[in-house]
Amino acid sequence: MRVGFVGLGNMGAPMASNLVAAGHEVAGFDLAAPCPDGVAHAGSAADAAAGSDIVITMLPNGAILRAVADEVIPAMAKGALLLDCSTVDVECAREVAAKAEAAGLLAVDAPVSGGIGGAEAGTLTFMAGGTDAAFAKAKPLFDIMGQKAVHCGPSGNGQAAKICNNMILGVTMIATCEAFALADKLGLARDKMFDVVSTSSGASWSINAYCPAPGVGPKSPADNGYKPGFAADLMLKDLRLSQAAAEAVDADTPMGQAAAALYEQFVEHEDGKGRDFSAMLPRFEKRHRG
Repeated sequence: MRVGFVGLGNMGAPMASNLVAAGHEVAGFDLAAPCPDGVAHAGSAADAAAGSDIVITMLPNGAILRAVADEVIPAMAKGALLLDCSTVDVECAREVAAKAEAAGLLAVDAPVSGGIGGAEAGTLTFMAGGTDAAFAKAKPLFDIMGQKAVHCGPSGNGQAAKICNNMILGVTMIATCEAFALADKLGLARDKMFDVVSTSSGASWSINAYCPAPGVGPKSPADNGYKPGFAADLMLKDLRLSQAAAEAVDADTPMGQAAAALYEQFVEHEDGKGRDFSAMLPRFEKRHRG
C-alpha cells in the first residue's frame, strides 16, 4: 500500500520505518523532525496524503490533529483510510472521524500503548475505534507496527480505552512508588519487596514489567537514570484527558483526579519534566509525611 505518515517524532518515525521495512511505500511529513531512512519526504501534510491508501497521523494534541485533518481530508481519495494514532480527547476523535466519513473516507482512532521501545520493536498495542470496514483496512498495518490491535467499538472508543488504561497506569505507578519509599523507611530491602509483591496480590504492570526501583526486576527506565520510556509529561497529558472525559460524562474518579494533581505538581512545579513517569519513586524518597 501507499501510506502517508504525518508526525515523525519519537513514536511516528519508528512506526513509519517498520512500514517501509515491510515493503510499503511511505511518504512522510513533519514540521520539525526529519524523515527516517526509506520514507519519502513530502512537502506538506496534503502532499503526503495525496494518492495514499492510508494516511496515518501521530500528533501531539487535538488542536493539531484538527488542523491536519482539515488539510489531509480534501487531498485523500474516496475510500481511503484516515488512521489517527495520536492520543487526544474523545470528542476530537469523533469530530475528525465524522469529517472524514462525510468526505467518503474511512476513519479509525487508534492510540497506542508501548512507548518508544514498542514503536521501535513493532510491539505496540493499538486501541481502535471505527467501523468494521475501517478496522479491517487498518489491520494489516497494525500487524506490522504492533503485536495486538483491539477493536473497541465505534469512533472515539479507541481514545476512551487509552485514557481509561492510562488512568489505571498513573494510579498504580504512584502507589508502587509510595510503597517502595515506605519499604525503604521500614528497612525492607527493595529486592525482597519486589520478590513478594510481584508474585502477590499487589502485583501490577507498574512493578512486574516497569519497576520504578533501579536494579530490581526487569530492566526499566529506572536503570537508565529515569530517561523517559514514557515521560511524566505525557502521563500528565493522559490523566488530564481522563479527567476531562470524566467531567463530561459525570463520572466520579477520585483516584484519577488525585493522580492528575500529583503528576501536575511533579511536572510543573518540581523536577519531573523530561523524566520518566516512574521517577515518582525518587520524588517520594525525598519527601516526609505532612
